[in-house]
Amino acid sequence: MSNNSDSVKNIEDDPKRFTASRRVLAVDWFMTYFIRLGGVGVILTVVGIFFFILSQVLPLFQGARVEQVTGLNVPALPEGQYVALASDEWAELPLVVAKDGGVYFIDLKGGRGIIEKAPLWLEGGKASAIEVDHGAQVISVGTESGRFHLLKYEYQAEFSEDVRTIKESLKQEYQGEVAGGQAIKLIALGQSESVRVIATVAGDGTQQSLAVQTLKRKRSLMGVGKWKESAQQDLSVKLPAEVDIQKILMSNRGDALIVVEHSGRVSYFFREDDEFELRQQFAPFKNRPGSKIVSTGFLLGDVSLVFAADDGSNEVFSLLRSDADPMRKFHHTKTLASLGAAADYYATSSRNKAFLLGAGSHASLRFSTSETIRWSDELPWPVRLGVISGKYDALLFLDQAGQIHKYRLDDPHPEAGLKAFFGKVWYEGASEPKYEWQSTGGSDDFEPKFSLVPLIFGSFKGTMYAMLFAVPIALFGALYTSEFLHPRHKIFIKPVMEIMASLPSVVLGFMAALWLAPLIEGRVPSLLLVVALVPSGAFLLGWWWGSQPMYVRKWIPQGLEFLYFMPVLMGLGWVGWILGPHLEQMVFTVTDPQTGKAVGDFSQWWPQVTGTSFQQRNSLVVGFMMGFTVIPIVFTIAEDALSNVPGALRTGSLAMGASRWQTAWRIVLPTASAGIFSGLMVGLGRAVGETMIVVMATGNTPIMEWNVFSGMRTLSANIAVELPEAPQHSTLYRTLFLGAFVLFLLTFLVNTVAELLRQHLRDRYKTV
Repeated sequence: MSNNSDSVKNIEDDPKRFTASRRVLAVDWFMTYFIRLGGVGVILTVVGIFFFILSQVLPLFQGARVEQVTGLNVPALPEGQYVALASDEWAELPLVVAKDGGVYFIDLKGGRGIIEKAPLWLEGGKASAIEVDHGAQVISVGTESGRFHLLKYEYQAEFSEDVRTIKESLKQEYQGEVAGGQAIKLIALGQSESVRVIATVAGDGTQQSLAVQTLKRKRSLMGVGKWKESAQQDLSVKLPAEVDIQKILMSNRGDALIVVEHSGRVSYFFREDDEFELRQQFAPFKNRPGSKIVSTGFLLGDVSLVFAADDGSNEVFSLLRSDADPMRKFHHTKTLASLGAAADYYATSSRNKAFLLGAGSHASLRFSTSETIRWSDELPWPVRLGVISGKYDALLFLDQAGQIHKYRLDDPHPEAGLKAFFGKVWYEGASEPKYEWQSTGGSDDFEPKFSLVPLIFGSFKGTMYAMLFAVPIALFGALYTSEFLHPRHKIFIKPVMEIMASLPSVVLGFMAALWLAPLIEGRVPSLLLVVALVPSGAFLLGWWWGSQPMYVRKWIPQGLEFLYFMPVLMGLGWVGWILGPHLEQMVFTVTDPQTGKAVGDFSQWWPQVTGTSFQQRNSLVVGFMMGFTVIPIVFTIAEDALSNVPGALRTGSLAMGASRWQTAWRIVLPTASAGIFSGLMVGLGRAVGETMIVVMATGNTPIMEWNVFSGMRTLSANIAVELPEAPQHSTLYRTLFLGAFVLFLLTFLVNTVAELLRQHLRDRYKTV
């Protein structure tokens, strides 16, 4: 016994008995710095992701970069007046057309200098009108004797050992004449696969005649036939008796003819079959009295017209259908910044909605969709003509001395801009400016629409409906589990919640699309009754049970009330589901167009009453299924926060006469509010970032309406759908990164605000 006492005394007297071993100290030192390093690594990773996304986004907001290509040793053209400039898609072999009809190819790369082509129309007399159709690659020449000639120019690229050589050709395809044999003053051509339409203005002054000729050719198994005249039409009778025509334009498909008069009036003729009808007359710059049109041209797609006035004003008119007139007509849609002087030339891009205007030595590259100036500069010499290359990578200018100048163009994202992403844009064909996302189309003249506003709206919409469904269930479930459920049953609740949280979202999306959406589509009234009956029944049942005397309530042990209440609530749900069709027949009725009788059909009643759509895959389905994924997260965190409230607070409240419900609602819930709020924010982040359920359970349409029976497209779903098809570093590719950047900022902002509110709640209810 004494030996044991001595041992204990020796241990107590040992000064090293509280000293940790070197191994423990080493592990503690390592873990301390390892955790610090891990925390710093997480922060650096998040910051790195932020700057990587930012690096992919910043090029969207850069303007065009234009620089002159030096080292071109090309002699000047012969003296004379030049009326047209065209180019191959590589801007290596442009052609220039002189006023007398001479055609000159200028080799900017091969060293052949200027290649003059002999006129192919000399038998028709002196040239009096020349127009170049860049799309069809046709030069239209009208003569003083009333004949016209269509000259086809072509480029052929040949490759030898990775060296590209461009070969040119020029041939006459067709010649005809106008009635009366008057001198042709203006000419325009429109061409499709099987139809050519030639418009001519003959005569002088106000004694002018406007006529169109239609040529057609047949295509068979043996090939394409020759162009043959199909119809002629005199359009002068559709214009005033004395009219002074300044310019005529024909759309590429030959279905629209634009006549611009010196007075400023514009007439729009539309071809239906082989007949042109006068559809509209309008006056650009009507808000600027005295302004005269000096330059006019179509944009890519021939749906919009660009007008430039003598004071530098620049307006765009587009074809659209208005509420007042269902027929497509031209309406003023855009006003761009003034050029500062009368435009000397106009050139449009064959790849996008960009166009080039110039006055003297000033050149301006503009983009119609976003109403922006991509590049503007004063050139060292006055410019006579300008053109944009087919690949939108070069600008060519012909100066007054007959010298060609080539500029390299780098403008990969002309469709981008703050207005394009976050503002209302008046797109071609739309009746008004609006937010719209449509990244792809079926033709080359498609106008990309990159507004992120519908996607941001869809993200908020989907999140709102999911939280609206999940939060009441999760919070009341957590409150009941923590405060009222018998302790021995709690051990089963969290495993069930973990199973709910572990279900893959793709499986839930699959179930929502193929099972839940068709089920809800035909039973919306049933669902409305269930939603109304079950919660109201639960509250009424709880109020009734709480009002009963203790000798009645003692028959059901505390914490086991749900076993007796659950059958009643399930019965209410079953009754609501069964009575739904009867409610539909009584309330949600529409008239059957075939029988004229009233029938109950909620899917038809909703659009008639609200004016909004009813889709099978809609926000209601998303709210249910996405809420199913949010419930376990909010429930678990909220239940932990409620359970961590000190028992002394509950005991004190009950001892002072408060009921269990009063204690839970007024004491426990406010005390745990900071933790509950954290759970709500985590659930909110889960809903915002959800992808597969939104992709599969909605129409995935980027629309902006709070209609619960329509779909949406969220930022996260849009990235998942579009990114695999987006070419690397394209405008779409970078715009998707911008969507990710916006989602990043929204999440950061929400979390920051949430943390501030959580700290406020924590400081207010300082008990733990």
